[in-house]
Amino acid sequence: MHYTPHNYQQQATRFIIDHDEAAIFLGMGLGKSVITLTAIWQLMLDYFTISRVLVIAPLRVARDTWPAEVAKWDHLDGLTVAVAVGTKQDRLDALAKSAMVTIINRENIPWLVTQLGNSWPFDMVIIDELSSFKNHRAKRFTALVKMRPHVKRWVGLTGTPASNGLMDVWAQFRLLDGGQRLGRFITRYRDRWFVPDKRNGMQVFTYKPRVGAEDEIYGAISDMTLSMRTTDHLKLPPLTVTTTPVTLEAKERRVYEQLKADLVLQLGEATIDAANAAALSGKLLQLASGAIYASDGEWTAVHDRKLDALEDLYEAANGNPLLVAYWFTHDRERITTRFPQARELNTSADIEAWNKGEIALGLIHPASAGHGLNLQAGGHLLVWFSLTWSLELYQQTNARLYRQGQTEPATITHLVTEGTLDEAVLRALDAKDATQTALIDAVAQEIHTTTERTRSCM
Repeated sequence: MHYTPHNYQQQATRFIIDHDEAAIFLGMGLGKSVITLTAIWQLMLDYFTISRVLVIAPLRVARDTWPAEVAKWDHLDGLTVAVAVGTKQDRLDALAKSAMVTIINRENIPWLVTQLGNSWPFDMVIIDELSSFKNHRAKRFTALVKMRPHVKRWVGLTGTPASNGLMDVWAQFRLLDGGQRLGRFITRYRDRWFVPDKRNGMQVFTYKPRVGAEDEIYGAISDMTLSMRTTDHLKLPPLTVTTTPVTLEAKERRVYEQLKADLVLQLGEATIDAANAAALSGKLLQLASGAIYASDGEWTAVHDRKLDALEDLYEAANGNPLLVAYWFTHDRERITTRFPQARELNTSADIEAWNKGEIALGLIHPASAGHGLNLQAGGHLLVWFSLTWSLELYQQTNARLYRQGQTEPATITHLVTEGTLDEAVLRALDAKDATQTALIDAVAQEIHTTTERTRSCM
C-alpha cells in the first residue's frame, strides 16, 4: 500500500529523526507505528546512523501489529524484521536472524538483557506503550535501564503518559534520557516536586505535586517531547459516551451494604471476607457486576441486573456488532452463558473474524486487548460491563473502536450499578483524565510556541 503521510505524521517522523531521545505522546489512531517505522527506515537506509533496532511492545501488538505494518506499506520495503516472541527457541531463532528490526514483547526484556549482556547489538530502542515502564521497581525497567550505555537513540510512544498522575512520568523519562531532565533518582524527583498527600503519621501513602511543580515538570521535558491529540489531527465520526444505570432490588442491595459494613458476607455455603480496604474495593465492584469470588476461588452469582441491561443493549443494537469490555473472569463466564454467541477476541483469527463482521458479540479484557489492536472495522458500539480503575486501560480499550478508520458514529456505554463503587470508578477516571490532559496540553502548547518562534526567525 502506498503511504501518503498526513502533515502531523511527517512532523512526528521528523521529530524522531532530529532527536536522539524522544517521547512521542500520540493520541490513539494517529498511526504511531508507521510514523516510527518511517523514521527507522530513513535513519537506517538514508542517513546510515543506526544499524539495528529493538521494538518493545505488548505481546499481541509485537506479534501482530508491528510486523503487519512493515508488510503493509510500500515505502518500508528493504526493512528486515524478526519477531522474538513465543518459546525460548523461537526467540533465539529470531535473534539469530540479525534483522534490522527485532520486535519483542515487554515481558521478555529481562530475558533478553540476560541473554545478550554486553553483546547488546541494538543501537536504537523503541518502546511502544512507554507508560508500561512507569514502575521503576519492575524487572523490565531495571533490566532495560542497564542497557542505556549501549543505545544511541531512544523513542518512547504512548497516548497515556500520566494515567495515574505525574509520579508516573519519572521512570519513563529516566529510561529515555538517563535522568538528565527529571533526575536520576525517584527520591530526588519526589522531594523536588511533590509533597505528602494521604498519610498515616510518618507513613506516606500518596504524594501530590507542590504548587508550581506541574509547570516545571512540563518545562523540563518539553524539548524532547512531542504531543498530539487525535481530535486535533483526525476527522472522526461523532462519539457518544453514555451511562446506563443499573438498579439493584432491595435484597440485592442488602447483600452489598452488608459486605460494605461488615467486611464479611455469607452467601449460602460460601463465605466472603475482605481483609483490607483494597480487597473490599474489589469485592464491592464484583458485587456491583453481579457475582463474587469466595475464599476458595469459586464464584457465586448474586444478581443479573447487568446481564439484563446488556441484553437490552444487544437487542437495541439491531444486528450491529457489540464489543463488550469486562474485568472479572466471572463476568465473561456469565456473559457467555447468557449469550452463547459471544466470542472472546484472543487470537489473530478472532480479531480477523471480528473485523469481517462475523462476530455479533465480542468480548475483550482491557489488560490483554487494551493496546494496539485495530477493531474499528468490525463495529462501532462498545459496552463497559465492568470498569477498571486504570485510565490507561480504559482509554486504550475505547480506542480499539474509536480510531482512524472508524466510519460510523461510535457509542461507548457504561453499565453502572447505582449507589455502588461503579460510580466512584467513573469519577476517578474523570479526575485522572484531567491531570493527564493538562500534561498533554502543556507539552503541545510548548511545541506550538517553539514552532511559531522558529517560523518567525526564518
